[in-house]
Amino acid sequence: MGRVEGKVAIITGGASGLGAEDARLLAREGAKVVITDVQDELGARIAAEIPGAVYLNQDVRNEARWDEVIAETIARFGKLDVLVNNAGLVRFGTIEGLSFADYKIQVDVMLDGTFLGCKAAIPHMTKGGGGSIINMASIGGMIGLSQIPAYAGAKGGIISMSRSIAIHCQEQGYAIRCNSIAPGGIETPMTAQAVAELDADSAGMEQTRNHGMGKPIDVANLVLFLASEESRHITGTNMVIDNGETVR
Repeated sequence: MGRVEGKVAIITGGASGLGAEDARLLAREGAKVVITDVQDELGARIAAEIPGAVYLNQDVRNEARWDEVIAETIARFGKLDVLVNNAGLVRFGTIEGLSFADYKIQVDVMLDGTFLGCKAAIPHMTKGGGGSIINMASIGGMIGLSQIPAYAGAKGGIISMSRSIAIHCQEQGYAIRCNSIAPGGIETPMTAQAVAELDADSAGMEQTRNHGMGKPIDVANLVLFLASEESRHITGTNMVIDNGETVR
């Protein structure tokens, strides 16, 4: 217990799925957590379950809102140590079938949202002596799956961008680590949507059958490790958690 005692963390997309489990575990291990999302009822419910947690409405595509969320976090808790850029969504369709609008919202939320979060957080983490940025990618950004070109592009971009941010922080002498996590199939509302929408014989469903589905706590355990001082020598890394999906 107490692996992140005294740390303050912002978790985007924290109203359900991976983000909610991240918030629960970080709080159990001593962190003060700020959950943000656009699902206000769900977000407020999760925050109410976690002692000391705060819920804030946030559209991660809005640059000005990032400044407000971080300012409120610091006003409440005095600092910012951990940022988990977790907000995301998926819209299925091949390159021929996916609309530009569905492409754009995925890239805007996941890739732009991650960029804006990192950009807004780094100056405040630097003032506080350092921190850990954890960006949620996906094995979808590493392998070819025809039904998720926009999702794959955004998640692949997050992996590469995280490396660039890590190197920038080192070059500037900031004590800020930046890593990405690439989960495979995890039981969340988003993957339930995939199961409902994709054909049973699609590549994504075949991988799920072969490798099984992980639980949100499997990813949260890795988030906790990266948020803690146990990972103090790890930065610029993409950590895969997929029960072997990408090794074949």
